[in-house]
Amino acid sequence: MFNNRTKIKQLLTGTQVGQEVIVMGWVRTFRNNQFIAVNDGSTNNNLQVVVELGIFDDETLKRLTTGASLKVTGELIASLGKGQTVELKAKTLEILGDSDSEKYPLQPKKHSLEFLREKAHLRFRTNTFAAVFRLRHSLAYAIHKFYNDKGFVYLHTPIITASDAEGAGEMFRVTTLPMDGTAQKNEDGTINYTEDFFGKSTNLTVSGQLEGELGAMAFSDVYTFGPTFRAENSNTTRHLAEFWMIEPEVAFNDLEDNMDLAEAFIQYLIRYAMEHNMEDLEFLDARLAEEEKQKPINERQEFGLIEKLKMVVDNKFERITYTEAIQILLESSHYKKKKFKYDVAWGIDMQSEHERYLVEKHFKKPVIVTNYPAAIKAFYMRLNDGCEAGKETVAAMDILAPGIGEIVGGSQREERLEKLEARMEAMHIPLEEMSWYLDTRRFGSVPHAGFGLGFERMVQFVTGMGNIRDVIPFARTPKNCEF
Repeated sequence: MFNNRTKIKQLLTGTQVGQEVIVMGWVRTFRNNQFIAVNDGSTNNNLQVVVELGIFDDETLKRLTTGASLKVTGELIASLGKGQTVELKAKTLEILGDSDSEKYPLQPKKHSLEFLREKAHLRFRTNTFAAVFRLRHSLAYAIHKFYNDKGFVYLHTPIITASDAEGAGEMFRVTTLPMDGTAQKNEDGTINYTEDFFGKSTNLTVSGQLEGELGAMAFSDVYTFGPTFRAENSNTTRHLAEFWMIEPEVAFNDLEDNMDLAEAFIQYLIRYAMEHNMEDLEFLDARLAEEEKQKPINERQEFGLIEKLKMVVDNKFERITYTEAIQILLESSHYKKKKFKYDVAWGIDMQSEHERYLVEKHFKKPVIVTNYPAAIKAFYMRLNDGCEAGKETVAAMDILAPGIGEIVGGSQREERLEKLEARMEAMHIPLEEMSWYLDTRRFGSVPHAGFGLGFERMVQFVTGMGNIRDVIPFARTPKNCEF
């Protein structure tokens, strides 16, 4: 009977002192042949199990190695020792699974994040990753709660698609055709996909947005939350080949409504984490502070983790246009002293260093930048009226956050059929293949808007982890697809 155990997090509240309880977990340490630190993943705090000398045979005690799993029955008592308020006085002890102490990779010492990345199947057992993934769970739950409470419909959009929502072409192909070069070809030498499983060229989705727009044209308010894929050869601390995206699409919303929703959404997620996972946040805050001490002063972050999160929830986000953002950067001492690695000029796609300057140095709070140059944005974004030639802008918005830069990208969508078709033709996007998408503009088109939030970027922001590979259970990156 295994369902009568009590989780360690509950026991540490002290409400069950004097009661006989059953605990199951993994051994973190065993010292003096008497004190076992046991953890079951419900909290970073261990429960001390006290083994009275002479009760258990030496053979059993030898098996109490780091990583071994066990079941303990005993009385929960108030602790007289330092470091814990309660402890478990063991009455019976059963080893559920042995762990060879000489081979177990996670010895009770500090391991580098790089080492733990190679042991991703075991790293959940460390305090750092236990805290990160409990927070990831809470944030995922909070996403659904936020949209459900607002009456949104959760739409499952396809993972295999025949469209490229971003027009970037960085997609993973999906095919059942042979890879040995024997696949049938067309006269021009291209692959003949009529013999493929779907009868056409298909790929893993880069976004659920286009399908989300279809749902919004019926339900008004929808959101997607699922995996997306980019075959982008970016080996950085901010990019993954497989990641999760949250994409709301809302009919009868304009750019301002879109900004309001995104700001409320981000603040809600952070508040939820601070309300339900403060213990994990405090652990990660202390860990980050220790990490920052090892860096040169000029490379240290402006704010501590919890301080940064409070800054986001306690402040209304600053709202500026792209043109205003470029002007601020051009007039900054940072630019004049040539401290930016990348140049600044109207028309550039702002780099992370530019975004972080606006947030961390200039405004000292999150910033929403709007009305970007049309030339650097996707085809579906609404063209702003009254733009001068050569400086056309779209009703786009990016939210920039401290420590990370862009965290949300969105726009009001182009609802005018003729404008959308003209933009698609200019960007060489086949109208016939996208006829299903254009139908939303042919039959009852309405102003609508939406945005995308990269879930891992959000988890990275809330946990303070420096590498995005450390906030997803099993990272998929160039030349890496382990586990």
